[in-house]
Amino acid sequence: MTTRSVGERGDVFDPKCPTRHLLDRIGTKWVSMVVKLLAEAAPGEVRFAELRRRMPGVSQKMLSVTLQGLTQDGLVARRVEPTVPPRVHYRLTDLGLSLEVPLAALRAWAEEHMSEIDRALPSEPRPR
Repeated sequence: MTTRSVGERGDVFDPKCPTRHLLDRIGTKWVSMVVKLLAEAAPGEVRFAELRRRMPGVSQKMLSVTLQGLTQDGLVARRVEPTVPPRVHYRLTDLGLSLEVPLAALRAWAEEHMSEIDRALPSEPRPR
C-alpha cells in the first residue's frame, strides 16, 4: 500500500484506494442515521437502546456492527458504565461531527429529488 501525502487524492476506481474503502464504510443508510442522531445529541451521548429505538428497521446486530465500524474509524466514541447490565453510551468525535455536514447535504439532495427518481422508476419498483 502506498502512503499518500496530505491533500493528495486517490483514485476511487482503484479497489485499493483508501477513499473508496472509506466510502464503502460510511455510505450506508445506517451510518447516515447514526451520525444524524448522534449529531442531534452533540455534545451529549446516546445509549445503544435509544439509538435502536429511534432507527426503525435496524437489527441489534446491524446497529452493533455499524457502531463498531464507526468507533474503529474514530468517528464515534464509546463509553461503558460498569453496571449490570452494562450501559453503553455513544457520541460523535470531532471527526465524526464533521461528517454530519456532508451527510446532511446528501439527505437534503435526496429529499429534494426523490420524487424525480421515483418517477423515473419502471412500473415494478426496485428493491431499496
